Amino acid sequence: MGCLALNASFEPLTIVPPRRAVRLVLDRKAEILEEDEGRAFRSEREEVPFPLVIRLVRYVHVPRRFRRQVTNTFLFARDGYCCQYCGRHRSELRGRQFLTREHILPLSRGGGNTWDNVVTSCSTCNNRKGNRLPEEAGLTLLSKPREPNHVHLVWAVRKLTPIQAKYIGKFYGGDTVSFLKARPGLTP
Repeated sequence: MGCLALNASFEPLTIVPPRRAVRLVLDRKAEILEEDEGRAFRSEREEVPFPLVIRLVRYVHVPRRFRRQVTNTFLFARDGYCCQYCGRHRSELRGRQFLTREHILPLSRGGGNTWDNVVTSCSTCNNRKGNRLPEEAGLTLLSKPREPNHVHLVWAVRKLTPIQAKYIGKFYGGDTVSFLKARPGLTP
């Protein structure tokens, strides 16, 4: 499990490996806000608690990119890892079945790689649809695709503890925490 790194303003930045977090603490570049009581890093002379959440001492400017590119990782997270035609979750797929990126309006017919034109599809439904529109293949979408909230998207693909989710909620609000709790990556 990684360590949540917060900016000096308490803005969640990323998940860092625990060893990197300890290095930041030892270099006095960060402070530990939450720790795992049962674990610690030990050396010959010193013991440092195992960090779950750290906060940088100095503010780091982070450039904002409000539009996220469509990647399979983010697309599958947006759609809850379910086929948007048959509703099967990735855990229900068997054998040579897997999740794919499916273009509602196929690329060959002028469609693009935009959030409102791509959905998660199982390989069976994607092959069935082929180079046609969903209606032409006898398929209907379970939900209308849209561009997701970039904050939800970034944190939905990371494994978080409830303590880490609490800090994300403090900065981004309760709706983000509700969204994260509904995701499979949040561990109890």
